[in-house]
Amino acid sequence: MTNRNIRKVAVLGSGVMGSRIACHFANTGTEVLLLDIPAKEGPRNKIVDDALAAAIKSSPAPLYDARFAKRISTGNFDDDLPKIKDCDWIIEVVVERLDIKQQVLANVEKYRTPGTLITTNTSGIPIHAISAGRSDDFRRHFCGTHFFNPPRYLPLLELIPGPDTDPAVLAFLEDYGQRILGKVTVMAKDTPAFVANRIGVFGIMDVFHLVTDMGLTVEEVDRLTGPVIGHPKSATFRTADVVGLDTLVKVAQGVKDNCPHDERNSLFSIPEYLQQMVEKNMLGSKTGKGFFFKDRNSPKGEILSLDLKTLEYKPQVKPKFATLDAAKKVDDLRERLKLVYNGTDKAGEFYRRSFQAMFAYVSHRIPEISDELYKIDDGMRAGFGWEAGPFETWDAIGVKAALDAMNAAGVKVSPWVNDMIAAGHSSFYKVENGKRLFYDVASKSYKPVPRAEGLIVLSDLPESSVVWKNSAATVRHLGDGILSVSWTSKMNTIGAEVIQGLNKAIDLAEQGYKGLVVYNDGANFSAGANVGMIFMMAVEQEYDDLEMAVRTFQNTMMRMRYSSIPVVAAPHQLCLGGGTELCLHADKVVAHAETYMGLVEFGVGVIPGGGGTKEFALRLADELKEGDIRINAMRERFLTIGQAKVATSGHEAFALGYLRKGQDEVIVSRAHQLAYAKACALDLWNKGYTKPAPRKDIKVLGQEGLGIVYVGANSMLSGNYISQHDALISEKLGYVLCGGDLSEATEVSEQYLLDLERKAFVELCMQRKTLERLQSIITSGKVLRN
Repeated sequence: MTNRNIRKVAVLGSGVMGSRIACHFANTGTEVLLLDIPAKEGPRNKIVDDALAAAIKSSPAPLYDARFAKRISTGNFDDDLPKIKDCDWIIEVVVERLDIKQQVLANVEKYRTPGTLITTNTSGIPIHAISAGRSDDFRRHFCGTHFFNPPRYLPLLELIPGPDTDPAVLAFLEDYGQRILGKVTVMAKDTPAFVANRIGVFGIMDVFHLVTDMGLTVEEVDRLTGPVIGHPKSATFRTADVVGLDTLVKVAQGVKDNCPHDERNSLFSIPEYLQQMVEKNMLGSKTGKGFFFKDRNSPKGEILSLDLKTLEYKPQVKPKFATLDAAKKVDDLRERLKLVYNGTDKAGEFYRRSFQAMFAYVSHRIPEISDELYKIDDGMRAGFGWEAGPFETWDAIGVKAALDAMNAAGVKVSPWVNDMIAAGHSSFYKVENGKRLFYDVASKSYKPVPRAEGLIVLSDLPESSVVWKNSAATVRHLGDGILSVSWTSKMNTIGAEVIQGLNKAIDLAEQGYKGLVVYNDGANFSAGANVGMIFMMAVEQEYDDLEMAVRTFQNTMMRMRYSSIPVVAAPHQLCLGGGTELCLHADKVVAHAETYMGLVEFGVGVIPGGGGTKEFALRLADELKEGDIRINAMRERFLTIGQAKVATSGHEAFALGYLRKGQDEVIVSRAHQLAYAKACALDLWNKGYTKPAPRKDIKVLGQEGLGIVYVGANSMLSGNYISQHDALISEKLGYVLCGGDLSEATEVSEQYLLDLERKAFVELCMQRKTLERLQSIITSGKVLRN
């Protein structure tokens, strides 16, 4: 069963979810048949074709690369349903109505090849009801697969077995979901709203009631329930607007109606203000009005917030809480959660009330919705974007401390929590011998959190794996002679301590190991060099120190390129500026599919100065052809840096020249990325890796290329497309890419180009307008075009 080969998938229903699920299967290289009802007028496939076209054009893009749409063919239920006999997996994603789902599946049974996987994407209809009346073989191969929207970006996939589902089918889907689709798979029970929505909607409804109880405003609550506690920026009310208030009300009503024994059943009743909003069609983003409203008549399109008492829109007032001011200074999420929970102002009271309600609620959901507590945390992280799940949050605050406060406040937890504490267990999770353990309620003991075989999780590795560390960077032995280097700084930026860590990792690897993997935990791989440090040196006019800092960065990149051991970079999410330069100098890059690479230095008034410009000149030379193509290739490379282009996926990074075809790779599973990168480093070593020789044969265009750069910059300037300062940066960039003012095409060395690059970088840092751009990024996070 686990050796099934999924070559072709049928997706039945092309609505918002169906079309995007089809796109995500296409992302993984699978052939997809997307079907829907035939159109009453016009071409028979008009409904499905229009839906797919709309999905492909939508933002955020559901495809890693627009060309992957060719993997999807379309059809309709009347003419094309027999084609499902050739599919290995059939996913039903039609409208959320039991009678319609049953009708579609009855038709599917006529054509489905026995043994084929058949699943339903539903957010709440009981799985056992959907498969009622189907054959034994159908029911054995049937279960629920609840994808979260948008399927490309939200990693949660809930698997809900029916009463007759073969365990081997579930084991296969769990593995396939993780390895191929890049999902966090959570095995759920067939209970209303399953796992994540049951908990997530409880949290939202609790806040919907708390906001009026405590007299808070919409913007205050969104400030309190966003990144400060490790939740997404959209927090509570903005999330509600995006999801749609009608959808939220429907899910909440579903829990209220179908869970009469839920101890917090009354909380799922709809508050008066929410009822009125639904009646007035104030449903959020889909109707243009919800808890927030963009006033297009105001000069800057001001976003107004809703006064819940009057249901009138008003200008937002910036929330002020002492607890939030204190939390700003704490980077570590666990410490920050403890701090806000113990706040002495109104914000602290809000946190205590909302956290305690959530802690009590999740304690009562075991074993109702899940036998294991880690599944609830996995569901909330992967489905709602929380950095810490409810039990992890409780651990951070202190289980006993929170429990004592809850007992004092009359907030009742499930008896198993008191039993756990009484037995001397003080936390829901702990790490022992490189394994993460969770408290198992049934056996009243700790068990390992299951991991797919061969996975490597940095945070689980024992302390004994640490070979060296400083305050920012850590070098670990991953086993089999492969080291890893990782760092923790704000946005994982690269400063002096990280540079020291990278050099030390290479030194150590060369002294008795076989290879090095550069990999980071956290939300991003790296947002680039420490801009604040560059700004300080430039403002103080410490140009010698600045020149030395840039030289050190360049030397570190070259050290990675020319070390005697293979270096594999494994980026994910933001990989900007210096983060991209690091990848450009690795022997191989194993990029996560959601990697957003870009040399974005132009936006802060400089050019890539850590070897990025040099590397683009080198790669340009390697692909140069005579005549026209040569100039076109140079123009493309120039514009990639000059327009600070950022790849919107790992696959798009190939088209922009950040990744190399045939050498670098993209992996969809973030969980498998580190283990695969390690395997790649070991493979390079086993194939007889030898230290490469520095390049001295880089053919640059000299004056021929410079002429094109200067003409292009001047025409953009005279057309008011760029500023005077943009034109200056463009000329400096072109100067380095073309190898300077050489009278003809000439072969030069890497060091020659690095010296030009460094000189241009420092000279740009002497410009007032560059300082203004740097200051804007540091103080507001916004790119200034001056």
